[in-house]
Amino acid sequence: MVLNNIEDLLEKYEDGQTTLKEEAQLKNYFKQETVAPHLEHYKAIFGYYTVNQQETFTKNVPLNTKKKFNSRWLSVAAVAVLMVGIYFNRSKEDVITDADRLAYNQAKSYLQLVSKTFNKGTAQVTYLGAISKAGTQVDYLKEMENPVGRILKIEKH
Repeated sequence: MVLNNIEDLLEKYEDGQTTLKEEAQLKNYFKQETVAPHLEHYKAIFGYYTVNQQETFTKNVPLNTKKKFNSRWLSVAAVAVLMVGIYFNRSKEDVITDADRLAYNQAKSYLQLVSKTFNKGTAQVTYLGAISKAGTQVDYLKEMENPVGRILKIEKH
């Protein structure tokens, strides 16, 4: 009688129509050491589910709490450099003075600072390429969507 009940539950399980309570009955049945010989292959499946539920993720995930670069200051600096350049260009035509050289050197140092900051930002996101590569390597996990159906198809052939 119990064996007929388990076989009925397995049919419902394969069709995706079991309740959680019925699945628990199946798991309990397949935890036993003695299982009907023609149902022995289901023991590995339900054993896998039991072991898989006990797995936990124990690795620490570091949180990046560094401040992000504020792009508003970059636009303010760019406008300031343009204003200084326009001002000195209009005030004295074709005559390079010490004030012009000083303004040029200051603008050059500001632009170098901006370039250095951008380079730091790009260096911090280089790990995204590694994450993308790892994501494509893990695509094979999509094949695990219906493991019972795949096992049964393999055994039927």
